[in-house]
Amino acid sequence: MTRILGIETSCDETAAAVIEKSGNDTKILSNVVLSQIADHAAFGGVVPEIAARAHVEALDGVVKAALDEAGLSLQHIDAIAATAGPGLIGGLIVGLTTAKAIAAASGKTLIPVNHLEGHALTARLTDGIDFPYLLLLVSGGHTQIVHVEGVGRYQRWASTIDDALGEAFDKTAKLLGLPYPGGPSVEMAAADGDPARFAFPRPLKGESRPDFSFSGLKAAVRREATALAPLSEKDIADICASFQQAVTETLTDRVARSLDRFQETHPDLEIPALVVAGGVAANQAIRAALDTLCEKAGFRLIAPPLRLCGDNAAMIAWAGLERLEAGLEEEETLGFAPRPRWPLDQASAPLFGAGKRGAKA
Repeated sequence: MTRILGIETSCDETAAAVIEKSGNDTKILSNVVLSQIADHAAFGGVVPEIAARAHVEALDGVVKAALDEAGLSLQHIDAIAATAGPGLIGGLIVGLTTAKAIAAASGKTLIPVNHLEGHALTARLTDGIDFPYLLLLVSGGHTQIVHVEGVGRYQRWASTIDDALGEAFDKTAKLLGLPYPGGPSVEMAAADGDPARFAFPRPLKGESRPDFSFSGLKAAVRREATALAPLSEKDIADICASFQQAVTETLTDRVARSLDRFQETHPDLEIPALVVAGGVAANQAIRAALDTLCEKAGFRLIAPPLRLCGDNAAMIAWAGLERLEAGLEEEETLGFAPRPRWPLDQASAPLFGAGKRGAKA
């Protein structure tokens, strides 16, 4: 039996969780997530300094709550897994430093985890899926299609050349005066709107390159909103519905190309799988469109439960366990430095520049 304590502080959720694995049976014994939405709502987005201070104030209590909910003490834990990047550097420092202190004081193994790997492997925790599979990672900071070959073995097949999809949702919501976080607010408003009212662009649709682009779509929304100001509730609902429809059609067009490539790469897989993960994976319209696409292409769509779509520590604990079992833990973890930029696929050339902090994607 192996028990892992996971810690996640990469953005605006302070989270801790405990998972337990015995043989082939894995249980989430606790998964405590303290959201900072109220702290950032007035600014319409995450303020890094506020997030870091909130993590400092909350993390000890959140870790204790996770252990209490699991009915365990540190002596029952085999290893500590903590997000070491990518993310906001202040939050990463808080979480990783706390994990180092716990590991050093208790004599436990420390496993630094790539946040994106947590999302990439969640489907193996929830659905027991085998390798290989295709991953669509859509969140506030990332939009990627990744070929998942195994633990620590990832090939990025596509990425966004500008905005991440979650960022486009958040900025659209802020433009329209909708509450933060933007994704759920836009989805809720879109439910009452007309998706055909505005002919927003479908960026890169039909292009041979597999990547994504959302800055032009975001700009088109701004132009329409500015032309109609002041906006009525119906205007806002129609803009949201039209925006969401454009996003959905763009995603399915882009993903379809990678589905074809995956089938060519793995012709012997009887039922290949597409996993959608990240905060935007909670959007029901996007899930429905991807489900239809997969059904036509002969794929199985796997999406985590809503509570595991956003940032959480259960996925970090699980990724740590997977790395531990695969023998991929770092040799000197107490000296491991947090990485604000940490590509999941470090072999692919970044689409963005690599500054002092490393490649962005």
